[in-house]
Amino acid sequence: MDIKDKVAVVTGGASGLGAATVRAYVERGAKVAIFDMNEDAGTALAKELGADNVAYFDVNVCDEKTVEAAIEGTVKAFGAIHICNNYAGIGHGEKTVSKGVPHKLETFSKIINVNLIGTFNVARLAAAQMIKQDPVTADGGRGVIINTASVAGYEGQIGQAAYSASKGGVIGMTLTIARDLASDGIRCNTIVPGLIHTPLFDSLPENVYKSLEASVLGPQRLGKPEEIAHLSVYLVENDYMNGESVRMDGGIRMQAR
Repeated sequence: MDIKDKVAVVTGGASGLGAATVRAYVERGAKVAIFDMNEDAGTALAKELGADNVAYFDVNVCDEKTVEAAIEGTVKAFGAIHICNNYAGIGHGEKTVSKGVPHKLETFSKIINVNLIGTFNVARLAAAQMIKQDPVTADGGRGVIINTASVAGYEGQIGQAAYSASKGGVIGMTLTIARDLASDGIRCNTIVPGLIHTPLFDSLPENVYKSLEASVLGPQRLGKPEEIAHLSVYLVENDYMNGESVRMDGGIRMQAR
């Protein structure tokens, strides 16, 4: 699918991996709707890239009504939806039992709700809109869904039971969603990032940061948001990529701690 003149929804698009992907799409001639809860950052990015190219919508990915409203707003602003990138997510560290105290069930539920159910919520509603539209590729393609997991979905570390379960769920539903939507001309893939340099890492002590870099097989550094964005572009443009969960992690295999 040629990205030029297409319309993308990017959840978590106000910062980090999402913002890098918004920029990459706009550079290639797409219109983008940012679905996020960071209004200041989202509106600033939309202003920077131009109101004709980017629109911000205040969206809680777990809330069906706000997602529906944002989908409608995107179609009203740009006429269609061809690409859906789901980056929105949260993390939390808590052992299954710590000093005799069991993991808080409400915390586990929240992580699952945002990372897994929120991802599916946006994906299903975006897909329902894509199905209404005419094909835009020679193969009859109508759209592309790109979800985001984590290497923790394969190799969760100590204290990552909830996060690993949520990201493992995203990986697990990738092929099924692709199969569900194939006859409608919609592809689904998942990006599985390793250690990517987002602003969170800037607050770490230098020795911790260097240790994280050294844990990567090669190149021994953290990944860049722009590299994840580049993979998103590839997954949109290559019509034969479907049902795949693609690791982008410098060859890292996470240890227990």
